[in-house]
Amino acid sequence: MEKTDKKTDILVAAEKLFCEYGFEGTSTRQIAAESGANMAMINYYFGSKMGVFQEIMEDRVMSFKSQLNQIKEENIPAKEKLLKVIDKYASRILNNANFHKMMHRELSLSLRPEVFDQIKAAMGQNLLVIEDIIKEGIDAGDFRPVDIRMTIVSVMGTISMVTTSPNKIAPDSNYDLENEKDREIIKTRLIDHLQEMILTHLTPKK
Repeated sequence: MEKTDKKTDILVAAEKLFCEYGFEGTSTRQIAAESGANMAMINYYFGSKMGVFQEIMEDRVMSFKSQLNQIKEENIPAKEKLLKVIDKYASRILNNANFHKMMHRELSLSLRPEVFDQIKAAMGQNLLVIEDIIKEGIDAGDFRPVDIRMTIVSVMGTISMVTTSPNKIAPDSNYDLENEKDREIIKTRLIDHLQEMILTHLTPKK
C-alpha cells in the first residue's frame, strides 16, 4: 500500500510542478523533493521524467474518454447526452485549468512527438464519441443536419478561451480560476450559455 501511495504522490507532485514550470523547467529532483520520494523510486515506477509526464497525460485523457463512453451508452435521448457532455467537459476543464493550459502548451510546441501524438490520438477518439452522439440525434430527427465537427470545435473552443482568459467574459472583473467562488460563477455561466447555444443550433427549424 505504501508503494502505491508513493507512486500517486509522485504523480500528484509532478503534475503540480509541470503545470507551474512546464516540462523543461521541472527536474526529477524537484519532483522527488515535492513528493517526498527519492530518485530511485521515480526511475523504478516511471523510468524517467518523460515517463512520469506521459502517465499523467494518459491518465487524464483516458479517464475522460471513459466518462464520455458512459454517457454515450446511457439509455437517454441524444439531446440529454449532449447536455451532459457539455456539463462534464466544461467542469473538468475549469476544475483543472492549469493542466489544460499545460496540455495545450505541449500541443502548440510539439517538442516531444511521443507526447504530442499521444494527446492528439486521445483527443481524436473523444471527438468521435461526441460526433456519434450528435449523429444519433440527427438520425432520430431530434437534431437538424449540421456541420458536426464545426459544432464540436465551437463548443470546445469556447471552453478553452474561457479557461485561458476568464476575464474576457467579464472585462470589469478580476476573475481567478484558483478562487472557488469565481470558478463556480464562471462554470455556471459557461455551461448555461453552451447548453442554450447548442440546443438553439441543433433544434430543427419549424
